[in-house]
Amino acid sequence: MKKKTPPRRSSPSFAQSPAMVIVLCVLGLLIVGLPVLFSATAGKSSWPFFYLVKQVVGISAAFVLCLIVSRMDLEYLRRFAWVIGVATIGALVLTAIPGIGVTVNGSRRWLGVGSFRLQPSEFAKLSLVFCLAHYLAINQTRIGEFRRGYVYPIAIIGLCAGLILLQPDFGTAALAVAVGVLMLFLAGARWLYILPTLGAVIAGFAALVINNPNRLHRFTAFLDVEANKLDGTYQLYQSLAAFAVGGINGAGIGQGRQQNHFLPEAHTDFIFAVMGEEMGLRFTLGVVITYAIIFLFGLLHLRRAPNLFQFLLVAGSILLVSLQAIINLGVVTGLLPTKGMSLPFISAGLSNLLLMGLLVGIIVNSARTWAKPNFVHRSRDLEEVVA
Repeated sequence: MKKKTPPRRSSPSFAQSPAMVIVLCVLGLLIVGLPVLFSATAGKSSWPFFYLVKQVVGISAAFVLCLIVSRMDLEYLRRFAWVIGVATIGALVLTAIPGIGVTVNGSRRWLGVGSFRLQPSEFAKLSLVFCLAHYLAINQTRIGEFRRGYVYPIAIIGLCAGLILLQPDFGTAALAVAVGVLMLFLAGARWLYILPTLGAVIAGFAALVINNPNRLHRFTAFLDVEANKLDGTYQLYQSLAAFAVGGINGAGIGQGRQQNHFLPEAHTDFIFAVMGEEMGLRFTLGVVITYAIIFLFGLLHLRRAPNLFQFLLVAGSILLVSLQAIINLGVVTGLLPTKGMSLPFISAGLSNLLLMGLLVGIIVNSARTWAKPNFVHRSRDLEEVVA
C-alpha cells in the first residue's frame, strides 16, 4: 500500500505574520502622535498648522520609502554593500566641513539647502546594520576567529560611531555601538572578545564626558534634578512637571501648558512629556506597551529568518527602533541623562521619519519574502548557509 505523503505546511502570509502586528503598532503610534504634535507646535509659528503639515509630508515620504524598500530584492542589494558604506562615510565627513555641514546648537550634524535639512547620522545607523549584516553573513563560518570575527567588524562599528561622535553626537554614537555589538553577539562572536570591548567603550565614553565640561555638568546635574532645575536640568524638571500635572487621566488634548515657553524641544525630544501632560498615565503606558509589542513580535518574526544576513538585518532594524525608544523614554522620565533623541514615529523630524520608514520597509520586505522562500544561486563571494 502506497504511503501517503503528509501535507506540506505552507508559510504564513504577511497578514498572519508577526510583522503585521508591528505595522499596526506603527500606524497606531503615527496616528496618536499627530494631535500631540499639533498641540505642542500650534504656538511656535504664525500658522498653527505649519509643523503638522510638515509632519504629514514627512510621514508620506516615509511611507513611499517603506513601500519601495518592501518590494526590493535585498539579497541583490548586498552586491552594493561597499558602495553604501563608502557613501555613508562620505556624507558623515561632509557634515564636518565648514560651509557644507549645517550647525545647530553647537553641533554640525546636518546637510541641506535653505530650510531643507537631512541628518546623515540617522541613515548611517541603517547603513551600519546593512553592511555589518552582510559582512557577518559571508564570514559566518569564521566568526570565532579573532581577525575576521572581531577586529574587522569592530573596525566597521568604530568607524561609523567615531565619525558620528565628531559631530558631536554622543547619543547616536552610543546607539550605533550598542546595535553593532548586539549584532556581533547574535552572529555568534566570542564573549572573550565582546566583554572587554564593552568595558573599553564605556571607559572611552566616560573619559570623553569627563574631559567635556558641558557634558560633565549635564551628567552631574542629572544626579540632583531639584537642585539644578534652573540650570543643567531645567528641561528635565519641566518634563517631570508635565507628567505630574497630567496625572492619570491627563489635562486633555490642547490643554497642556508646559510646551508654551516652559519645556524646550517639546515637539521633538520631549514630546512624550507633552503626551503625559495632556493624555495622562494610562495613555503613556499604552504607548510604552506598544513599543514593547514591536520588540517582542520582532523577536517572534526573527524565528523565520532563512539565513544569517536576513536575520541580522531585521534584528538590527528592530533594535534601532526599540533602543531609540528606550533611550528617549528614559531621558524624558529622568531615568537617563538628558540626550537629544527622537521618539520613533511620534517626534517631529524628517530624517528620523525617513529612517523609520526604511526600517519598517525592511521588516515588511522580510515578511513578504520569508513567506515565499526561493533559493537563488549567488556569486561565490555571497555564498552562505541557507536554512
